[in-house]
Amino acid sequence: MDTAEIAELGKRWAVAEAAGDTDTLGGLVADEFRLVGPLGFVLDREQWLDRYRSGALATLRLDWRDVEVRVHGDTAIAIGVHDQEATHQGNRVDGTFRATHVLVRDGDGWRIAGMHLSPMGAPPAFAR
Repeated sequence: MDTAEIAELGKRWAVAEAAGDTDTLGGLVADEFRLVGPLGFVLDREQWLDRYRSGALATLRLDWRDVEVRVHGDTAIAIGVHDQEATHQGNRVDGTFRATHVLVRDGDGWRIAGMHLSPMGAPPAFAR
């Protein structure tokens, strides 16, 4: 049951990100939420939401796929592929990222406590 709830939460999160729906996003994440972005920057909950509130970030499409969920008591780890078309301050920030979502169970169900995005690319030349 937990994995199905977490998968559904992930779908709601992706739809809300694509819509810039900060009310829904705010309800899906924990108060102490942190995002580690694909370039290593860290945003707290309000900074993350403010990107949409200010119009600085516009997500045109977001696909959260190939997700594997592992539940460990009141904590869960969801690892998947985050594929987006978006702009930040008018600049394209499209990309495909390996993403890790850390979720915690509270009285109202599951909340996303953290996300970490890592760009996916081709293997280095020495690995081919």
